[in-house]
Amino acid sequence: MFIGICGGTGSGKTTIARAIVDAVGCDNVVLVEQDSYYRNLADMPLDERHQANFDHPDAIDSDMLVNHLMRLKQGLRFEMPLYDFVTHTRSDEIEVIEPKPVVIVEGILIFSEPRVLDLLDMRVFVDTPDDIRLIRRLRRDINERGRTFERTLNQYERTIRPMHFEFVEPSKRHANIIIPEGSQTGVTLDMLCSLVREKLQAETRPPGSARASRSGPGPSGSVPEKV
Repeated sequence: MFIGICGGTGSGKTTIARAIVDAVGCDNVVLVEQDSYYRNLADMPLDERHQANFDHPDAIDSDMLVNHLMRLKQGLRFEMPLYDFVTHTRSDEIEVIEPKPVVIVEGILIFSEPRVLDLLDMRVFVDTPDDIRLIRRLRRDINERGRTFERTLNQYERTIRPMHFEFVEPSKRHANIIIPEGSQTGVTLDMLCSLVREKLQAETRPPGSARASRSGPGPSGSVPEKV
């Protein structure tokens, strides 16, 4: 079961992913973050790396991402790269990802890549106001990525905001479920976790056993178009 969680920077995608993990158990879920697949800029001077547009689909090594997701579909492990956001380069370290019943793919541009969209069974968009997202982005970049207030603000004006409206916001039309304001609680999030739980239980139930409750997905296993 492949679940895509998309939304602008700072929208609360990680919070939604953690809620799903809590709902179905970490032994059943693997998280693949699009942030791990930024292209390696080690061959560029550091000043030029700082000016790169990280919010355009071309900044992502989509070929590698799709290849790794296909391996999970086939029940195979893979080695996920780790990205250093301070130096804008790939780390020498990797993370071995093992296949599990639920795969969460999370990132700002995952709905902009048709090959990723085709792999997703459920598509969730976290719709959070711009001002909240900017505040969260400022906190993260300053506290976790060693950046200054001015540098983050410049990046927001130069690439983050325009790319959001060119690529991220339009991709919302691909969502099956839209969660407003990246809320950590609420009916929509509870419903999403219930859907995942129901589908996981149905997939793992022995043949011939009683059917799952009809409070989850419909007869075809489909998800409501929007909530």
